[in-house]
Amino acid sequence: MATHGLITVESRFDVSETISRLMDAVMRAGLVVFACVDREAGALSIGEFLRPTVLLIFGHPKGGTPLMQDQQLAGIDLPVKALAWEDEQGKVWLSYNDAQWLAERHGLGETSRDAIAAIAAGMEKVIAAAAGTNQS
Repeated sequence: MATHGLITVESRFDVSETISRLMDAVMRAGLVVFACVDREAGALSIGEFLRPTVLLIFGHPKGGTPLMQDQQLAGIDLPVKALAWEDEQGKVWLSYNDAQWLAERHGLGETSRDAIAAIAAGMEKVIAAAAGTNQS
């Protein structure tokens, strides 16, 4: 499902396992994990409740640098990120920015075309592995 520049895929696993699988897929792909932010833990630290929600920030300079050379403000959306979250019914989802939406948002030109295509393909692959939806 894609809405407002976000692609959302249902995961077969709980949030913790989904993030663990995503980290593994990201590292196997030669990407760098920059941060993992547990939003539920943050809410608990201020005495509030939030369903399981974890943000993983990852990428590689080879993918992001061409985009920022084209339009430096693309750096606000880089490195790429994915959010694993549990909805009100207990289903787990993995959401991430659509690479084509990023290109449109930042007015990226022809020089970014190959990098956008690579990011889109790479995200699809690691998300599928994390969510358990890959066919391999």
